[in-house]
Amino acid sequence: MNVLQKLRDRIQKKGLRAVFKQVIRHFVFFHSQLVWLEHDVRVPLPPHNLKPYPPARREFITVSNADAFAKYFGDRVETMRELAAEGYTGLMYLDGQGDAVGFAWGSTRDYFDRHFYRCLFPIKPGEYFQFGGEMTRAYWGTQMSADVQQDMWRIMAEKGCTKMVDVCDLQNIPAIKMHIRMDFKERGQITHVYCLFGRWRFFRDTFYTGSVLDTFRKPAQPAPTAAAA
Repeated sequence: MNVLQKLRDRIQKKGLRAVFKQVIRHFVFFHSQLVWLEHDVRVPLPPHNLKPYPPARREFITVSNADAFAKYFGDRVETMRELAAEGYTGLMYLDGQGDAVGFAWGSTRDYFDRHFYRCLFPIKPGEYFQFGGEMTRAYWGTQMSADVQQDMWRIMAEKGCTKMVDVCDLQNIPAIKMHIRMDFKERGQITHVYCLFGRWRFFRDTFYTGSVLDTFRKPAQPAPTAAAA
């Protein structure tokens, strides 16, 4: 399929405006606002109504089994292998065919993300930084998102960690809502990532009080009132 055909297909699926914004973001300029969030790994997740999912086998990601990502995450097989070789803790969930359908990574040391944002995420003692979590579309909205968190929490607690921290792009609405649903707390810090012409990158941190996520929360439902006699 040639480039023009791919472009036409993408416009038909996403619309001209969305494709134009994506092109600008990729080739001209983008500004990502990464809000820092945290959760005590000793505190269980709140109740949820996520859907069940078919049985999946959990394994640590290693250099030798990273090929399991080939079907659904084929462009990241080598990245998975590199992260495993560097000693980061990775969990993957395999379907009945042995293909990875979900994964997450954790780092107990300062993490330099050279694969996507290309900036350093400093970690305090007793914390770990969780990154790269993703699931295939078929598993969106399922209990796997909660299981990934809790499985990783147990593993990292055994390494002496009491708190998980991560960052979430304010433009990633589904991820923001997932963090709210799981009762993550805001750290009051935003890392700004700027990229010009796909080449030059600039970074800065800003700090705030209150909440930047309140606009994403569902409004509280009013309590029912008693009917008049």
